[in-house]
Amino acid sequence: MRMNTKCWMVGVVASVTLCAAALADGQKIAVVDSQRLLAEAPQARAAQGTLEAEFGPRGKTLEVQKKDLEARAQKFERDQATMSESERTKTQRDIRDSQVNFERRAKEFQEDVQLRQNEELQKVQKSIYEAVRVFGKAQGYDIVLAGGVIYSADAVDITPQVLTSLQAKAAAPAAAAPAKK
Repeated sequence: MRMNTKCWMVGVVASVTLCAAALADGQKIAVVDSQRLLAEAPQARAAQGTLEAEFGPRGKTLEVQKKDLEARAQKFERDQATMSESERTKTQRDIRDSQVNFERRAKEFQEDVQLRQNEELQKVQKSIYEAVRVFGKAQGYDIVLAGGVIYSADAVDITPQVLTSLQAKAAAPAAAAPAKK
């Protein structure tokens, strides 16, 4: 805990020092809310839609399998008193094997989803980074800060402008794509 606090304080002091030095030189500084951009950028929503389309059917299949397994387990609990010993043992084994198999598939699914989420997140972050860089350069900013800013005036927050740029960039390919018939 102490190490995190020290690292945070060093970051704050470095940011303040950097800002003070930049202001003394008359440099132009801006701040961008990267979390807001990740949440609101159309590229992020498109990535989420891609992931849902890619993994939605598989997730639904797992959900159906889970419900089926639960129903089988409940039926066994109700009917085990009337089952023969061999039938009870066989049913328990089948349910256990199905549970293990389901858990393995669910774990693989989660790993696949996590891997693809990371891939899509990297693409979106790269797009946002590039949009911030291009906007900052075009507007003549010397420094654009993203995380670790405790306070910034609205006048130096370029998040809305970058978001507009990202929206325009997302709309351009959609407008250029031919209409499907």
